[in-house]
Amino acid sequence: MAKTHEILAQSRKDEGKGASRRLRRASFVPAVVYGAGQSPESIQIEHNTILLAAKHEWFFSSVLDLNVDGKVQKVLVRDWQKHPFKQQMLHMDFLRINENEAIRVNVPIHFLNQEKSQAGKTAGVVISHNLNEVEVSCLPKDLPEYIELDLADLKPGDIVHLSDLKLPADVEIVALHLGADHDAAVVTAVTVQEEVDEAPAVEGAEGEAAKPAAEASKEQPKK
Repeated sequence: MAKTHEILAQSRKDEGKGASRRLRRASFVPAVVYGAGQSPESIQIEHNTILLAAKHEWFFSSVLDLNVDGKVQKVLVRDWQKHPFKQQMLHMDFLRINENEAIRVNVPIHFLNQEKSQAGKTAGVVISHNLNEVEVSCLPKDLPEYIELDLADLKPGDIVHLSDLKLPADVEIVALHLGADHDAAVVTAVTVQEEVDEAPAVEGAEGEAAKPAAEASKEQPKK
């Protein structure tokens, strides 16, 4: 089960682009909370609070305790806008959740012991992480912050599928309910064959072919 993390916020009444610009100049991030059958609520959060939290993967994949003026709401980050080149968050959207209803969240995958595996120690083997996160469904209380995938036994030629992941109790992978065709490969260990450079052989053949032509030209009578 993932821990919950508290984010402090304040309610706000000023809305619109002008109000948002003023908030950003004052080092706040404008945000909206919606969902759970309640009206949307405009809030503001200190920019440093968001900037520090956003450096952790739990911020985007865990249930958060959003404390707005002393009132705590269980939420998930649903959308965010970041400045294209500055270290600045421009806007946040939070979704209220019902603790008694299942939620669907993308959870990161942590890869363990890849370097210790046979595939990791074999020259010419390329290990690809085809998926770095997976969408799971569960009650909020059961939501893991991440899923661990131990690759210690990975061998050349192996493929690890979604169905091979070890999940916490009462957590399901959404894609696996769509059928066997959606059991995607998470990790592959492929042996790469070295390409044989045939250029010298081609050049040699051309050289051999050129010799008779050169010799034939020498035998031509001079006019």
